[in-house]
Amino acid sequence: MAKSSALSVAEAVSIRRGEPLVGSIRVDGSKNAALPLIAAAAAVGRLVHLSNVPQCQDVETMLGLLQQCGYSVARSVTNPEEVVIQPISFNGQPPELADAARIRASYYLVPALLASCGQARLPWPGGCAIGERGMDLHFRVYEAFADRVLLHSEGYQVQRAATRTISMEISLPFRSRGATVAAMLRAVVDRCRLTIFQPNLSPEVVEIMAFLREAGWDVCGDEVAVNLVPPSDDVWAPLLWEVPGDKVEAVTLACAVAVSRGCAVIKGVRAVDVLPAIEAFDWLGIPAHAGANTLTVQAIDTQLSGQPLRAVASLAPDGLDADFEPPLMAVALGAPGVHLFADAINPGRHGNLIPQLARLGAVIEQLSATQCRFSGPQRLVGAQVTANDIRSGSTLIIAALTATGVTTVRGMAQLRRGHADLPSKLRLLGADITEEAA
Repeated sequence: MAKSSALSVAEAVSIRRGEPLVGSIRVDGSKNAALPLIAAAAAVGRLVHLSNVPQCQDVETMLGLLQQCGYSVARSVTNPEEVVIQPISFNGQPPELADAARIRASYYLVPALLASCGQARLPWPGGCAIGERGMDLHFRVYEAFADRVLLHSEGYQVQRAATRTISMEISLPFRSRGATVAAMLRAVVDRCRLTIFQPNLSPEVVEIMAFLREAGWDVCGDEVAVNLVPPSDDVWAPLLWEVPGDKVEAVTLACAVAVSRGCAVIKGVRAVDVLPAIEAFDWLGIPAHAGANTLTVQAIDTQLSGQPLRAVASLAPDGLDADFEPPLMAVALGAPGVHLFADAINPGRHGNLIPQLARLGAVIEQLSATQCRFSGPQRLVGAQVTANDIRSGSTLIIAALTATGVTTVRGMAQLRRGHADLPSKLRLLGADITEEAA
């Protein structure tokens, strides 16, 4: 696999408050959509061409893991956003995938490993340290297919059932994105008719459903249940699929524009994917709207006078994506009213972010580990802070755009896991950001 060119290797960035951000910018492909799509491409067992694949570190790790699983993986030399994935024969024991401990999404690879070598041996997943996010529901999915699950201190093992499952119904106790994807991809491996009750219907899951339709599956359903029916005939023609634009990067950029009282057009993102964030902007009195593939923020000369914001992350269909909550917090710090923020999906994220915002002078009352409230507007002052996870890092950069003096954000390796080069995108819009070498 050709390595992507690293756009930034800085360990820290320094930010100064400057002029309003203006212009237009295009987002990368979505990391959160690319990771399960890569796993789905492996599970269908066909040559797959993926385009608009982001070059962030987590995606590079996932592609490397897939190579170790016995798949041919290559980025285009002329266009590194294009990736070709092809299954090849695999003999021997499943590989030791030590790098799987570096990312949360490594659990998506279980069905691909079951398809290629009959079992998966993986370390416990890593990624952002944002609280306990158990895998018990994933294991229940595999056990429903009669797979054998073995747990140990360093990780877990899933052994494929000797008999193929023909038809399966799975009822999820809550709308887990990971378990929903695991069930769908496990069904693909067995060419099994599947019904999932109470599925997760986030844009990333809907994308997998659309991808499987392109692969010949009959996929339909709603928030009550999703049904998958395998193709009647074997189809081996190559699949071509484009990773959707990164909704989280789009909302992050939009929040940066909003706090600077700027005006920008953010291209390459689907309107439906960012509607919950637009509703939050409207609540705060920030003019924003989405077109077919754009998100526009027009905050020049805007005096925020909207209603206090209640931003509660939710797994419900059309709920607020948990990754939208942190950047919206940076916006709400400058808006009048008493704002409530909550994220029970990632219970450790507030613990990473709020103490760092306090270094900038933010006064935030933690009601619990997952809930906080604060009054605005607040005045922030530059300081040295640390990005302890991807979204905390991007939020600290947004907050720094409003602070007097200089803010230094360390821990840029965390940010690059989810964004190939977010600071450069902000600079193109006029942000005063200087990179510091490691």
